Amino acid sequence: MRIDLGLLILTTVLTAACAGAPTGTDSGSPPADLVLIGDHILTVDPATEGASAVAVRGDTIVAVGSRRDVSGLIGEATRVVELGDRALVPGFIDAHGHLSLAMVYVDLLNASSPPVGPMESVEDIVQALRERIETLAIPPGEMVAGYGYDDSLLAEGRHPDRDDLERASTEHPIVLVHVSGHLATANSAALERFGYREGMPDPPGGHVRRRPGTTIPNGVLEENAAQAAFHREFAKAMTPEAFPRLVQAAIDYNTRYGITTIQEGAAAPELIQGLRGLAAARPLPVDVAAYLVGNTFERDVSLESIGYARDYANGFRVAGVKFALDGSPQGRTAWLREPYAEGPPGAPPDYVAYPILEPEHYRFHAKRLIDAGIPYIAHANGDAAIELMIDGVDGAIGALAVDERPDHRSVTIHAQLTGKDQLDRMAALGIVPSFFASHCFFWGDWHRVSFGDARALAISPLRSALDRGLHINIHNDAPVVPPDVMRLIEAAVDRRTRSGFVLGADERITVEEALHAVTLGAAYAYFEEDRKGSITVGKQADLVVLGADPREVPVQAISDIPIVETIAKGRTVYAGEAAR
Repeated sequence: MRIDLGLLILTTVLTAACAGAPTGTDSGSPPADLVLIGDHILTVDPATEGASAVAVRGDTIVAVGSRRDVSGLIGEATRVVELGDRALVPGFIDAHGHLSLAMVYVDLLNASSPPVGPMESVEDIVQALRERIETLAIPPGEMVAGYGYDDSLLAEGRHPDRDDLERASTEHPIVLVHVSGHLATANSAALERFGYREGMPDPPGGHVRRRPGTTIPNGVLEENAAQAAFHREFAKAMTPEAFPRLVQAAIDYNTRYGITTIQEGAAAPELIQGLRGLAAARPLPVDVAAYLVGNTFERDVSLESIGYARDYANGFRVAGVKFALDGSPQGRTAWLREPYAEGPPGAPPDYVAYPILEPEHYRFHAKRLIDAGIPYIAHANGDAAIELMIDGVDGAIGALAVDERPDHRSVTIHAQLTGKDQLDRMAALGIVPSFFASHCFFWGDWHRVSFGDARALAISPLRSALDRGLHINIHNDAPVVPPDVMRLIEAAVDRRTRSGFVLGADERITVEEALHAVTLGAAYAYFEEDRKGSITVGKQADLVVLGADPREVPVQAISDIPIVETIAKGRTVYAGEAAR
């Protein structure tokens, strides 16, 4: 039993609630709609630590304290939840993900390997494609698509190529998106549709892999070569009729993992227009924050056209701009300062990959955005890309005295191979690293081969970042991997790979620090820490009921803790079996 702080908590709540939020029987305020009571409430707020009861009215937390403190807020219609051994935590905030990809993937073949999908070999994928074409009676000439294949996990240890996909069908264009979202593989019909033919040059920021000794595409497409192709095809599925269904499916995909703020981390203008219109017609059940893609900005793009807003309108806002600077570690396209230990097939010994955006384009727009007070996030996995990200911020504010620098909170997305020297620069410049910490589990063993142990064991340097006072958060980049926040927390705390190897024990963080990273730490990056991220009076009532207290189970059991209920803005948006 945890200590009940009683009147001490009540006093804290009364102080915090000077606007008149009710906290006791004498308040004369209306009853709460929801009261949750238990001994495992993790508030992520030192002022309310140890609380054993939380009351919610409408979309707002109105009391945090003891059972006695909230007893006067319980009316006939109040829903009272006795938590027992279950835990209550703030709603999880998606620090980086892709709502639109989750929308697209709903109707595609899941070509992922366990535990995300069933595919263990190239042959499994070929057979699944054949069965899909037959079962759905897909007409010849119609695109067949799948997602999530992972060459690092397939029995053959390679990408499926055009010849493999030809065995599934020569009459259908077939494209599969790599688990990273940064590569794809296509058969001959799809390559023809995409315009990738023998002898054609690579597109800027991309690469078409070729059959050895020829200029004939082998089917595998990297970076801009892949994304320009499959994004165009997938956009066709976003019809006005399908759009509301796909948005709701993507929201449901996130809320069953406890997520109450979802990110669209690479939004085209058309998607923003669609989400804004949908929210105007029917308020979204959770908050969705979109970042407009900046890679394609014209030099004189109007900053007003970005549509940046600090506040949500019916659950939607444009939260800033997104730049993609390099590729993927698991796809071996992350841009490095030193060569890969093992690069892609046929790569030279000095292979370091490449930027996918002209560095000057990024630096120019980074300064414009920071000067205008518009936040931005920048995808940077390799340390060369991370250096460019930091240089962009430095070029915008580095000449200013520290007390004159704006509170820009520019975010380095993924930040996988961040060096200690780069953490120091981030701390000095106020950059927020958002670590894709679940890499440790999903690809830690692969990274040891790609980068060697010296670099692989330092991936996602969470402890080093916290020791430098950096505001960090962690993410899953869903649907690259599922938005499973409990697995993400376990990965950050345990850093164990699929094989059981501990990928850098000195970079582990505690359960409490990992919980902070997916709640208040993520809210900070959004400039939303004043309204989200902790169980605090006056904040939005975004809450998650867990099946157990993550502090009180073995570390390797954290990912097994079920999400019992997800509450967004005071309303239940997901209820697991245990909540029914």
